[in-house]
Amino acid sequence: QVPYQPSSPRQVANTLALLRGRAGKTVDLGSGDGRLVLEAYKQGLRPALGYELNPWLLCLANYRAWKAGYHGNVSFLKKDLWKVNLSDCHNVIVFLAPSVKPPLATKLLAELPDDARVVAGRYPFPCWTPSSTLGQGLEQVWAYDMKEVRR
Repeated sequence: QVPYQPSSPRQVANTLALLRGRAGKTVDLGSGDGRLVLEAYKQGLRPALGYELNPWLLCLANYRAWKAGYHGNVSFLKKDLWKVNLSDCHNVIVFLAPSVKPPLATKLLAELPDDARVVAGRYPFPCWTPSSTLGQGLEQVWAYDMKEVRR
């Protein structure tokens, strides 16, 4: 477990810029306080949902959704990301620790459709070549298109 660190406004903006114009189910693995899911929904990515194990962060995410008027439109679920089937997801957001990336890469390769895009924040996937990247330093995010990753 890595201590929770909320995404900065620039990280959120960069992440959503790499998902602009896309459609389909969007999930945030380890969604924290829900800010990325709420922004994804605002940008028209639907359905938008987050998976988070920390009950306090889940409460905060649901409160933020309610406050923004999106209660019932976005979902925050207390589920272990290793047990969730991601085969119907077209956009996946991942702000997780480097140690999680290799096993997660295996899971994403096994489950995601070819037209899916994965956007990683803070740390890239070590063995994948990004289709695009945005930002510098701590604000940098990487996009991976599954079709290209599988080539």
